[in-house]
Amino acid sequence: MADGAIIVGGSSGIGEALARELAEDGYVVGLAARRTERMRRIGSELATKSYVATMDVTDPEDAREGFFQLAEAMPSVDLVVVSAGVADVNYDLEWASERRTIDVNVRGFAAIATAAISYFEERSGRAGETAGHLVGISSVAGRFGNGGTQAYNASKAFVSRYLEGLRTRQAGSGGDVTITTIEPGFVDTEMSYGSFWQCSPETAAKQIVRAIRKEKTHAYVTRRWRLVAWVLSLVPNAILRRALS
Repeated sequence: MADGAIIVGGSSGIGEALARELAEDGYVVGLAARRTERMRRIGSELATKSYVATMDVTDPEDAREGFFQLAEAMPSVDLVVVSAGVADVNYDLEWASERRTIDVNVRGFAAIATAAISYFEERSGRAGETAGHLVGISSVAGRFGNGGTQAYNASKAFVSRYLEGLRTRQAGSGGDVTITTIEPGFVDTEMSYGSFWQCSPETAAKQIVRAIRKEKTHAYVTRRWRLVAWVLSLVPNAILRRALS
């Protein structure tokens, strides 16, 4: 039986590129997002069989129910990638924008991540079944606060720390679900707000799939962003604030 992957946020950007890359790698792909017709079109172009589930992660309970229904519809789910996200620029601190970022990037992310872990842990108790692999798309932006994108940067810090907590939980419970944190820099998508060291979604997807194959706990995309993360860890906050203002 072919491996199966669910990609939440699979209708565009990194999620769409990952769907295509994983299908080329032999995965049966489940696409979950709001844009149903777009997902159907993407699914029809994949090299393997695809499944589609309409999902709005701003409604966490409905999204979790949709996730479990999609997982049960597929022959196998061995990999879950949570790629859904928004990146509003909001210097005026409009609450609707801040709330949307939190609803999608924090509440929605946690809802699907916990659903995936629950699914894998329940399945690993069945005879002949193995645990799975959860991948969360965070960002290098989560390593610093930035005016205008304060909610986005903070939400990605949440994603990274949440995944770190899930790994610690796995180690403490003896679980065997692999958990990978992906920190992209600038990727040429609708969400990108910079061009420095920017890569295409296809390049990002290839590097993410490489990290999945190696079962890494953490990977930067592209890998040169490791240097930026290292520099950010050394620069005092006061200097960093002046540089970003």
